[in-house]
Amino acid sequence: MVNELKKLKKFSGRQGPLLLVIMDGIGLGRKDDSDGVHVASTPCLDALAQEKLSTTLQAHGTAVGMPSDGDMGNSEVGHNALGAGRVFQQGATLVNASIADGSIFKALIWKQLMESAKEPERAFHFIGLHSDGNVHSHIDHLHAMVRHCAQEGVQKVRLHILLDGRDVYEKSAVSYIEKTEALLKELNEKQGLDYRIASGGGRMITTMDRYFADWQIVKRGWDAHVLGQARQFSSAAEAVQTCYDEDASVNDQFVGSFVIAQDGHPVGPIEDGDAVVFFNFRGDRAIELSMAFDSDESFDKFDRQRVPDVLYAGMMEYDGDLHIPKNYLVIPPQIDRTVSEFICSEGIKSFAISETQKFGHVTYFWNGNKSGYIDEKLEKYIEILSDKVQFQHAPRMKAVEITDKIIELLHSGDYKFGRVNFANGDMVGHTGIPSAIIEAVQTVDQSVKRLIDIIKELGGTIILTADHGNAEEMFNVKNGKKIVSTAHSLNPVPLVIIDSRYQGEYQMRDLEKKGLSNVAATILNLLGYEKPDDYDESLIEFV
Repeated sequence: MVNELKKLKKFSGRQGPLLLVIMDGIGLGRKDDSDGVHVASTPCLDALAQEKLSTTLQAHGTAVGMPSDGDMGNSEVGHNALGAGRVFQQGATLVNASIADGSIFKALIWKQLMESAKEPERAFHFIGLHSDGNVHSHIDHLHAMVRHCAQEGVQKVRLHILLDGRDVYEKSAVSYIEKTEALLKELNEKQGLDYRIASGGGRMITTMDRYFADWQIVKRGWDAHVLGQARQFSSAAEAVQTCYDEDASVNDQFVGSFVIAQDGHPVGPIEDGDAVVFFNFRGDRAIELSMAFDSDESFDKFDRQRVPDVLYAGMMEYDGDLHIPKNYLVIPPQIDRTVSEFICSEGIKSFAISETQKFGHVTYFWNGNKSGYIDEKLEKYIEILSDKVQFQHAPRMKAVEITDKIIELLHSGDYKFGRVNFANGDMVGHTGIPSAIIEAVQTVDQSVKRLIDIIKELGGTIILTADHGNAEEMFNVKNGKKIVSTAHSLNPVPLVIIDSRYQGEYQMRDLEKKGLSNVAATILNLLGYEKPDDYDESLIEFV
């Protein structure tokens, strides 16, 4: 239960609004030609780096609930930490633990899946992102479940693999396929099983849409995984290599949908009575396919043609409010008492805004993986529709429109707090194309400058930060060769406070460890309130 906040004795906040600006994917890099933030012309960010009220934050690893500090952060866990004010163990950590202690295989839903898959001619299907990026999924989780199917006597397993090229090297799909094919061959030969890869496609083309941006992506996945309808190949490796050969510029994210066929017949369409698990642990790109499986005949997002009667489960519950999917294997983090709940309890009006690609991050993830408003009378959520293009072709994305809308909201005088996510640094960073990344970063810099100007005019305050790095690491050098980086980074992110009426009332707190979870308490302090007792420390202290 959310308790009332206590007001600070020394500080009551500014008369003007407080605005949190999240520069998605803009971290602090090596400051060389691999660093898209450094190479870009960013006069605003350059000046802010010299500000007294500035510091750096850890946005990856244990600071955001990941298993180790070798694990990159991502927008999901970053916004969870920003909104929750403390660190919760996240999907990868929870799944690792449940596999290690065997609890995942003791769950009732797993036993029901086993019973279904053991029926004659039935199959156990696994759908998910096929890499070790550890952002949406991990190949080790898939392999552990496949091995357990073999141990429990499931005769037929089919894998529907979504190629990454975004959280890992851009053309690494074949290496992961080889690892999985080796496992399947081992199980088939030793135990006389029928385990195969059945379908797949690049994550930006097949299945893994988010925030209802493009249901055709989900339809392509449904057609391939469920109906067995897509371009046919004899193996997944052949499908990937053919795509490379036909267009050298294509990386794994954009490999077309495919099915594996034998004598012209797909080897693994999903049929009545089968068991199906979506093994992604992260929710945003798993919700829509889950809806397609769980919905009745009222589903109208695309023509499913045939809806098999299957037992379907997600790795986790992807939406805690809407309870999507109905069945899941691992209990997700139970995030409560988010900073927005406290803000609403104090009657403070606020807004959240981003374009489609990150709208759910400043709402759903920020609110602890919960859809909808906390208090619709006090909150306004604004989604600016993203263009349906590859982001290297439109690196400015919707930053200008978002900024225009924020200025309108701030001028209205209705809102004391607002939060915004500029998606450019991350979404364009994932393309790995330097010219586009540089333009994306410059666009964010220009937008931040406009927002600083309006906040100063209104006598307010800005907290500027990022949820993780990306654009500052365009490539790495290995053995003298440049390797394009499309993944998030392990770099720290900036945090700067721009207070239009600052007169030395507070200073940056000297903390041994500083991460995204410290931002929520900082927000409350700048609004004039003490932090809740269980929140991580504020980044500022009053003098």
